[in-house]
Formats: sequence, C-alpha cells, structure tokens
Amino acid sequence: MAETAVLALGGNALIREDQRGTLEEQYANALAMALSVRSLIRKGWNVVIVHGNGPQVGNLAIQHEGSIDLVPALPLFTLGAMTQGQLGSLICLALNEVCKQEIAGAVSVITHVEVDSGDPRLSEPTKPIGPFFDRSEAESLAANRGWTMAEDAGRGYRRVVPSPRPMAPIEADAISALIDLGYIVVAGGGGGIPVARSADGAYRGVDAVIDKDFAAERIADAVAAQALVMVTGVAAVQLHFGTPRQQAVTEMTATEARRHLADGQFPPGSMGPKVEAAIEFVEATGRISAITTPELVYATLDEPAGVIAGPRGTRIVPDPVPALIS
Repeated sequence: MAETAVLALGGNALIREDQRGTLEEQYANALAMALSVRSLIRKGWNVVIVHGNGPQVGNLAIQHEGSIDLVPALPLFTLGAMTQGQLGSLICLALNEVCKQEIAGAVSVITHVEVDSGDPRLSEPTKPIGPFFDRSEAESLAANRGWTMAEDAGRGYRRVVPSPRPMAPIEADAISALIDLGYIVVAGGGGGIPVARSADGAYRGVDAVIDKDFAAERIADAVAAQALVMVTGVAAVQLHFGTPRQQAVTEMTATEARRHLADGQFPPGSMGPKVEAAIEFVEATGRISAITTPELVYATLDEPAGVIAGPRGTRIVPDPVPALIS
C-alpha cells in the first residue's frame, strides 16, 4: 500500500509577501505547489494537502465589514468555511492541470475541526490574519472596528484573532476513504472550521482561526500518515538565525528539536508552530516530519542514504531506541 504524506501549506505560500493577492497570483503559486505534489505522486506517495488561510480570511473579513451597510457581516468561522471552498477549488484546479491523468482526481473536503470551548487561547488573540498595516492604520482599525492589532515580525501590524488548539478532524473517515481511492485530498483548509460541542451534543461554530500546522498534525495522525511535511519559504530550519552562528539543520531527533524550541531558537510567530507540530507528530506516531520548500519536499523525505543528491530540508525523526543490555 502506498505511503501517505500530509503537506501543510501556508496561506502565505499562495499570497506571497510582495503580492496583492489577485486570483492570477494565487493560481500561479498553486501551480508551483502542484509540481511538488506531482513529484511525490510519481514516487508512489498518496498526498493530503492542508493549507492556511491567514491572508485570505483576513482580506475577506475586510470585504465583509466594508459592505456591512448593504449586507450583514458573517462570523469568522463562516469566513473560514468560505475560504476553504475558495482555496480548495484553486488548489484542485492547479493539481488537475499539472497532474492530469496521473491522478484519480483532486477533491477538496470541507473540514470541521473540534476544539475545546474551554481552551484559554479563545480569550487570547494571537493568530495574525489579513494584510499588513502601518502603526497609524492599526490604531485606527483598533479604535473603529474593535480589532486587536499586533506587530508581526517587524513587517507591520496585522489583526490577530483567537487560535485554539485542534482536537480532531470530524471528517477524518471521509478523508481516509478518498485517500484509499487514490485521490489527492485537500482538507483542513485554514486549519479547519473550528467547532465545539454544545450542551445538547451538537457542534457549533467558534469564532477563531486554527493554526494550520497543528491541524495538519491532527489530520496526519487521524489518517495514519507516514510523514508530515511543513511546506514553507525556507529550505531548512536554521539554528541561531540572523547571527554569525546561523546554520541549517538537515536532521534532528524529536528530543533535540524540543530542546531547541525550549531554548528559543524557533520564534512563536514563525518557525515555532511548525517545529512544535512536527515534534508532536513524531512523538505520537514514531514516524517522520519535515520542514522545507515545495521544491525540496521529495528530496527531504528520501532516506539519507537514498539516490537523490543535492540540498535537502530538515527532517525531524524519532529518538533512537535504547539498546537492550544483555
């Protein structure tokens, strides 16, 4: 049976820092991602894509609130569902264009993800969404719209919203069934639509945006994937980033990665969630995770002694099993 890789694709991978986010720009970026997926398909992997939606859901919120005098604005979890459909369609069209008859098809699954209604993160907005603003614009938006604004990586200010930890994807069985049929599956878009159980046992939407890296980890665990890949803009994880001691890491154990995380090597607003989600997957399953660019995904998943030469990304692997003393 073919192995399954879950790829976590950031919303920023579809709207890059120097782009406005037009449909044409996003589709061109999706085509580049599809080429990477095709390389995995040709090596026998099944693929599930989990994408972020931070820029897109924030932009959609601005569009909704800008027309509030004409039509009612919708809650954030509904906007998340809308961007799931939008980006799922975009990615599936790109996959079909690039992969053609090499795949059974590409299917986007509108995915709900359960969260804990008592999660303290629901009262602590931390997840950046939407475009960047300068300080005066951010202060105006905070005053006029009641948004929480925060500086993001020195590039300006963005709206931040609550981001609870995901518990489980509700549509996991449907995703697994589609994988078994040979489809490329796009699932958990934007981290999934956050829902919590109410007193009557029904699911209700939660006004938040789930981090797509942690959602991808939950989906990878639920579908028994062999690999979880965080697709990002850097080829490999860097230690001592931005200093003369900066160095790329091609492989580290889960324990080594957790130690570096505790030492502050991976900031919460950038590489931190990727490394933390990767560690959780490796520790829970005993399988591997990787962090790299779209172009290096397959080379990074290849065994170190494999036939692929050239650069690789970062692999996070299980700790070695202690030898038994006879």
